[in-house]
Amino acid sequence: MRIDIITIFPKMFKAVLNESIIRRAQNKGKVEIYMHNLRDYSCDKHKKVDDRPFGGGSGMVMRPQPIFRAVEDIKAKVKTKKAKVILLCPQGEKLNQKVAKRLAKYKHLILICGHYEGIDERVRQYLVDEEISIGDYVLTGGELPAMVLVDCIVRLMPGVLGDKNSLNFESFKGNLLEYPQYTRPAKFKDMSVPSILLSGDHKKIQLWKTKEALKRTKKRRPDLLNLCKGD
Repeated sequence: MRIDIITIFPKMFKAVLNESIIRRAQNKGKVEIYMHNLRDYSCDKHKKVDDRPFGGGSGMVMRPQPIFRAVEDIKAKVKTKKAKVILLCPQGEKLNQKVAKRLAKYKHLILICGHYEGIDERVRQYLVDEEISIGDYVLTGGELPAMVLVDCIVRLMPGVLGDKNSLNFESFKGNLLEYPQYTRPAKFKDMSVPSILLSGDHKKIQLWKTKEALKRTKKRRPDLLNLCKGD
């Protein structure tokens, strides 16, 4: 997979993209990630990428010209048949594991980090294929959401995680939160690990895990169980 990220703050991504699983995925050749400074595509002599909104209003709006130029330039250089263009913004579809799995199947993603008070509507209408939000709250820009999306997608790629079974036992698998996890020592400050996990009876252990996952989901995220019924 190739991921191109268009942003006015490319330095924000350095620590996230060059550490942990994302770095490992890049070293293995599972994903290629490229940063693009939106200001490099501005035709303004001062490299401005925003302007005052027509009709008045507070704040500034991102101009369409640099964004269109950036996306068109990336597509021309990569020459992929179909790149998925995604705008990170509060108005988009809320990111969840189902969305992440769907996006992980694409060979090329172009992520646009929104900023300021908004983005020229023509970008949404004529350039963007999809809009993604990571939650019902407002952030300074789309950089952090882009990082979250990249992390969420990359770890789903085959061969990225060290343990191939890890994805089968994570939260939101089958719309359930993950069951409680324990490790050594079996007893710590008078707090003991559930005896069933030490029994060696794999069938009973699996049943316990399923029950605990259901119990935790019912208590903390009952909406996930309702979603499961709807499916």
